[in-house]
Amino acid sequence: MLRNIALLSHGGAGKTSLADAFLFDAKVNTRLGRVDEGTSLFDYEPEELKRRKTLSSSLHHFKWEKCEITIIDTPGDAHFSADVRSCLHMVDAAIVIIDALSGVQVNTEKVWQYASSFGLSKLIFINKVDMERAHLSQVLKSSEEILGIKPLVLQMPVGEESSFCGIIDLITMKALIYADDASGRYKEETIPEELRPRAEELRAKMIEDIAESSDELLEKYLEGTALTAEEIESALKRGVVSGSLVPVLCGSAFKNIGLQPVLNLVAQCFPSPLERKPFKGINPSTQKEEERGAAKDDPFSAFVFKTVADPYAGKLTIFRVISGTLNSDSSVYNATKNIKERIGQIMKIEGKNQKASNPAIAGDIVAVAKLKETTTGDSFSDEKHPVVFKNIDLPEPVMQLALEPKTKADEDKLISSLSRLMEEDYTLKTRREEQTKEFIIAGMGQTHLDVVIEKMQRKFGVNVEVKTPKVAYKETIKGSSKAQGKYKRQSGGRGQYGDAWLEVEPLPRGQGFEFANKIVGGAIPRQYIPSVEKGVIDSMQGGVLAKYPVVDLKVTLYDGSYHDVDSSDMAFKIAASMGFKKAIQEARPVLLEPIMNVEVTVPDDCMGDVIGDLNGRRGRILGMEPKISYQILKAQVPMAETLKYASDLTSITGGRGTFTMEFSHYEEVPSQISEQIIAQRKSELGQEE
Repeated sequence: MLRNIALLSHGGAGKTSLADAFLFDAKVNTRLGRVDEGTSLFDYEPEELKRRKTLSSSLHHFKWEKCEITIIDTPGDAHFSADVRSCLHMVDAAIVIIDALSGVQVNTEKVWQYASSFGLSKLIFINKVDMERAHLSQVLKSSEEILGIKPLVLQMPVGEESSFCGIIDLITMKALIYADDASGRYKEETIPEELRPRAEELRAKMIEDIAESSDELLEKYLEGTALTAEEIESALKRGVVSGSLVPVLCGSAFKNIGLQPVLNLVAQCFPSPLERKPFKGINPSTQKEEERGAAKDDPFSAFVFKTVADPYAGKLTIFRVISGTLNSDSSVYNATKNIKERIGQIMKIEGKNQKASNPAIAGDIVAVAKLKETTTGDSFSDEKHPVVFKNIDLPEPVMQLALEPKTKADEDKLISSLSRLMEEDYTLKTRREEQTKEFIIAGMGQTHLDVVIEKMQRKFGVNVEVKTPKVAYKETIKGSSKAQGKYKRQSGGRGQYGDAWLEVEPLPRGQGFEFANKIVGGAIPRQYIPSVEKGVIDSMQGGVLAKYPVVDLKVTLYDGSYHDVDSSDMAFKIAASMGFKKAIQEARPVLLEPIMNVEVTVPDDCMGDVIGDLNGRRGRILGMEPKISYQILKAQVPMAETLKYASDLTSITGGRGTFTMEFSHYEEVPSQISEQIIAQRKSELGQEE
């Protein structure tokens, strides 16, 4: 009996504390792991210990009620949402944790949508019921309104805030009163008389909601016949598996109150791999869609959803066996890359450790070490029955930093170390910016990139200076002009002679460069025309305003002259360069800047501040899409104004705002700002000289 579940929440709701308490209650750990004390079995990387929050999904497993449960603790920070979605792709159910103080937050709604998009069964655990200002009814109301669900309340708390000491199980109508020592021990007692009326009211509502999930039970309920415990539990299981029922439980992960009922529900109601819908993939041979499930007769298949890079142990490839069986010390066929890989020991992940496990059967989430070519998103299958499963769509990076190695040794190791990190973090992008010559890393936000740089230093010993990237400005022209470029040199012996008349005119934005030859009558011999074009192209690498590349113009060679002896390719190349620079000087040159499409998710109470900030960044608001408690704001903003937007948005919204960004187009820089950019650029070029 397997259960694969993910823990989801907005950051700070207590996901990891809940995961550690599960392991303690299941007797995997002899002490209750604490995030704040650095003893969690899930948050163990130095970067996580430093920030006291989950930055990468972590796995563990335990037994509960004859079930083998694999649990994935996912990051709550929106910067790591791709990791969350990748894990949800491979589990069968999710526990969504909601903070009893903060209620449903922006990222709570996002992870809920992710889980729904994968068709996962879900339950809600309202955490921190023991905290001051905890308000269960408000959380239930926000869950209903924002998540668009009808919560099925299965419990009510005994006591409020600091006096919270247990829960009332509305199915059994028993009170579970917990010891005040975080041991998880409890006594089953009768419901206190002062709480019984409210408990009976909630139970009646619960029975009604469960009955509505089944036509047969609804008919029985409407006839006034009481539902048996077996009927309630059976209908609850069917409703949870189908997704029509979303149970709500409550407790305190920190105090270890109310967690065993959550695990009981996971074991009793969450689907096993046999009960979930089959995975769909494409047969690479026939290009037809095929299904794979946990049925015994389905051939072997698996999907790689996570990679961990370790400088000593090598690469750890983590995958779910979709169908069939895999044995240690065998070969596996990578259907995505059409290659075979030799695997050694199959292992189950236990936080930062691994334990040998053989064989791996359908539904198992396991790992193997040191595969040479397999990467995240690859599919394994039986070679005679190949199948490739679809990977998740990755979000585009929203923030960039420029890295400058501190030493030659750091420079030598920079690319290789980032390549290793990109194997485990596929939202990280790197490139050498051709125009600015900078080495750029791009990611999902400041926290994401800070963590990457820290890991690079810790794991691979690479030290870098971090800088704000230079903006890739360009130059173009707004008018047309003609100019002669004439190069003549005589210094004894053979001279140099080239004469070219050029006309320049603007092209529509984004059209690049066009060269036209309109020489007639042999004014310039045909063999020199390519040299004229090359002279123009070389000159376009640095314009007349600030030596930025010149784009979006047409150059026409329409006249010229040559010398039988002194003309050469070099002479015409130089002449073309001279003529081009004269011509664009007269053609009203202007500076262009990259404009970004920005989509900001903003809580309602921050909307005015965010709009004001975007306007101050020379942004254009394109539209707004209202949601229940927040809005999605669409705008176009100059790239120069977005380089530090990630941290600024965090400051404005208290960490509740998120955004995505992608390049849109180039646009003319306003004249006043253009003058400042040109002056600064000339100063930089002067210093370099």
